[in-house]
Amino acid sequence: DGLIIRKAVKMHSRSRVRKNLEAKRKGRHTGIGKRRGTREARMPTKVLWMRRQRVLRRLLRKYRQQKKIDKHIYHYFYRHAKGNAYKNKRVLVEAIHKMKAEKMKAKALAEQQEARKEKAKLQKAKKAQKKE
Repeated sequence: DGLIIRKAVKMHSRSRVRKNLEAKRKGRHTGIGKRRGTREARMPTKVLWMRRQRVLRRLLRKYRQQKKIDKHIYHYFYRHAKGNAYKNKRVLVEAIHKMKAEKMKAKALAEQQEARKEKAKLQKAKKAQKKE
């Protein structure tokens, strides 16, 4: 015949790749046998630390701006966050609530004590007046 027939272009499908990536996102194929790099190389602790610090500091700034905490409490928690006292946001929020509750309780107790003192002073004055 002498005819030249063009061959069909070979396909290079990515469907298998997509399927595998989907599985990887679900956490499959990531066991010890699949790992080549060290833990530090795969996810540096410095990156984790920076993320955590940014999350905690952002929360503290937000609370200070909303007047949920004053500048003294802010400074206290900022320093403790830097000192690795809170492992995540939830722990920090709990600590803030606890400290605020303690402060409120102390304030209430101080007010009660002041009221008692005032009452005692009035009674003393009354007694002294009666004596005269």
